[in-house]
Amino acid sequence: MRSRAVLTLIIVVLTVIAAGVYVLVRPREAEGRKVAGPEETALAYLTAWENSDIGAMGRLVADRPVDFAERHRAFARDLEIETLDLTPGTLRRQGDRSAELPFQGVREIKDLGAWPFSSTLRLALREGRWRVLWAPETLHPALKDGGRIRLRETPAPAAELVTRSGARFPRDSGAESYLDMLGADLDETDSGYVLEAVQADGTAQELTAFAPPSVEKVRTTFSRPVQAAAARALDGVDRPAAIVAVRTDTGEVLAVADRLGRELGGQAAIRGRYPPGSTFKVVTAAALLAGGLTPDSPVTCPATYTPPNGQEVTNAGGSGIPGALTLSGAFAASCNTTFVEQSIRLLSDGGLVRAAELFGFNKDLKGPGVCGEIRPHTDLDGLRSDAIGQNSVVASPLCMALAAAAVRDGAWHQPVMARLPARTGEAVPLPPGVAAGLRTMMREVVTAGTASAVPFPAGTAGKTGTAEVGGGGREHAWFIGYHGKTAFAVLVKNGGSGAEAAAPIAARFLRAL
Repeated sequence: MRSRAVLTLIIVVLTVIAAGVYVLVRPREAEGRKVAGPEETALAYLTAWENSDIGAMGRLVADRPVDFAERHRAFARDLEIETLDLTPGTLRRQGDRSAELPFQGVREIKDLGAWPFSSTLRLALREGRWRVLWAPETLHPALKDGGRIRLRETPAPAAELVTRSGARFPRDSGAESYLDMLGADLDETDSGYVLEAVQADGTAQELTAFAPPSVEKVRTTFSRPVQAAAARALDGVDRPAAIVAVRTDTGEVLAVADRLGRELGGQAAIRGRYPPGSTFKVVTAAALLAGGLTPDSPVTCPATYTPPNGQEVTNAGGSGIPGALTLSGAFAASCNTTFVEQSIRLLSDGGLVRAAELFGFNKDLKGPGVCGEIRPHTDLDGLRSDAIGQNSVVASPLCMALAAAAVRDGAWHQPVMARLPARTGEAVPLPPGVAAGLRTMMREVVTAGTASAVPFPAGTAGKTGTAEVGGGGREHAWFIGYHGKTAFAVLVKNGGSGAEAAAPIAARFLRAL
């Protein structure tokens, strides 16, 4: 009996000891098997997804669809996805039982390239464990509500127009319509692809586009830095305006920033014809120099001048310059009466038209745009107005940029813009001594004349112009000139004074080069 009681006591003691050990050990075991949090679960899912471990992904999904694995395989197979890179964002808790993890992804599509996307991984606490709440939009947001993604083949140009250095054109360059024009000559096409999100109702939205695998880069004459400077110089200009820049010794178009509106297919800077006003005095001065005057020839600048049997001419502001001055001084002051009087005295035999044709007027440009027009004179009144860039005289900004380039180079060049290496444009030399005289006169405009208040870079030469327009509209503002081997024309349509509206834009353009 005693031995049985002792045995029973021993069993009871051992039972108590075992229970104590169990109590002490169980919490440690539980602690070792701590439940994964939402961030750990999400990262584990993304890692498995990157590694195409669909089985591991499925074990982390709550209420996993029966076609979960097939959906992933079909998506990758149909779009020919070769790799997938995922980058998690910052977990957002939504109470104690749910969370979201935004993430970025990049899929690499065979033979096409990278396709970036973003989505969100939703998580919830289910039966004590965090699980992914999977939906089709987890693969891509476009798959929500029955949407699908398709890869559609599209025709695409086999060549891309780029600047002379091979770089792409700057953003919002103002040259877009000109690239469309030049691109029309690139009639070769290849196959590109568009990735589209197709909604349940059949409407489609482009997600991304893929150019043909190998696109030939066709270099134009445009200079990226010059084009960027021209485009940015027009930023903030509240009226229709344009800048055209050309290389002085070749006629290559370096930039066209055209914000003149949609007239002429958005190509008014090379196709539009506008009265050039006093910028045309460059041509008139060339004719006078060829007719025997020099920059130092003495002339007068009365407040008014009336040609024989003609109409009175006045200067801007209605005033003149008392006393004698030189032709260069009258040019710098843009004196209308001087240039009308001298033109009627020396150019009534058609000399003004002949000079204009040396600068591309009445000429087929054999390529981009038009230059300008001047009609033969049948009376002195026609010559009177043409001499100061009115009446029959009209020109495009391209034409006036080429005129400034001719002064700098000594010869007028046929413009080119299509491709490099550029063809050599036709060159028309100016008469001996004319270009040198014009350079002196155009420098004085900037240093002491109508543009002297504008902060131009040293070495700039130019001419202001304020051109009257028909119908009583506000004048067009012009400034043409050159700096180094870059010649340019600025036109502000209905901008008013060339010195006040166009010249500051030109200075901003040159300072940005």
